[in-house]
Amino acid sequence: MKRCTVWMSLLISALFFVTAIGVGSAWAKTYELSYSIFFPPTHGQCKAAADWAKEIETRTNGQVKINIFPTGTLTKANQCYDGVVKGISDIGMSCFAYTRGRFPVMEAVDLPLGYPDGMTATRVANQFVEAVAPPELDDVKVLYLHAHGPGLLHTKTPVANLEDLQKKKIRSTGLSAKVVKSLGAVPVAMPQPSTYEALQKGVVEGTFGPIEVLKGWKQGEVIKSTTDCPSVGYTTSMFVVMNQKTWDSLPADIQKVFTDVSDEWIAVHGQAWDRDDAEGRAYSLSLGNQIIPLADAESQRWEAAVQPIIDEYIQNSKEKGFDGNANVSTLKQLIQESGN
Repeated sequence: MKRCTVWMSLLISALFFVTAIGVGSAWAKTYELSYSIFFPPTHGQCKAAADWAKEIETRTNGQVKINIFPTGTLTKANQCYDGVVKGISDIGMSCFAYTRGRFPVMEAVDLPLGYPDGMTATRVANQFVEAVAPPELDDVKVLYLHAHGPGLLHTKTPVANLEDLQKKKIRSTGLSAKVVKSLGAVPVAMPQPSTYEALQKGVVEGTFGPIEVLKGWKQGEVIKSTTDCPSVGYTTSMFVVMNQKTWDSLPADIQKVFTDVSDEWIAVHGQAWDRDDAEGRAYSLSLGNQIIPLADAESQRWEAAVQPIIDEYIQNSKEKGFDGNANVSTLKQLIQESGN
């Protein structure tokens, strides 16, 4: 009887040991994920994304490792979203505007509504998605969004009024192309990575974008003037999304880490955009470039010129089955509240 008891104890101990090993192995399972980013590694937003990835790794005790592929080396800027949907990358960061027509609800965020800075634009973009829940984003897990400060005009020759801008070829994407056309210039579509060479070779005579591009993308080297036109301050909203199957495969505790860190990184990116804008301005001035503020009357002319873009968005939304007027109203309210 005593020998039986001893053997029973040994058996229970062995089963406990095996079970413990099994549980420990499950807990220690690692997840190696790919992250496609269109920014170059030296850009402030790519650095913010790298810090986000490191924070995920730290808070999961190394269970998650994220390999970053910057400068569109895994998927190009305009292929990034579909690359995530198809599983080419587990995570992707790029601009909604690089796939025109794919995100009709999200187009509202990029409208020239007078965004004052990157922090406001970033917070508003996230609040808008939370409030509206666009069905066009249902094929991915949205981690967070961010958006640059007001898009300004950067040109090879000075532009102080609408007359100076007429018929100039201006690089633009998505709704910024409509801004360019409304102001009387000729939009030329291309992503940021192609802009420096296009300006350098004279393919375009200017570009619309946040002033950070003058340093972040070195475009200050190939322009001479920036027109400070905040009354038509549009933004370009950018996504950080995960493949839905990848998300579903993660344990709940790791999903929570992604959610918590992503919520915190909204402010990180907003601050980075504003810091990058300040550095872009300083960098351009250090090269001898000028910044031309619009006179009040001229600013009103520019604002009136782009109003039809907002009206068109509202009208087209009716045909597409959603309420664009409500979207615009929501955004204007969020922008106003951010300034209070």
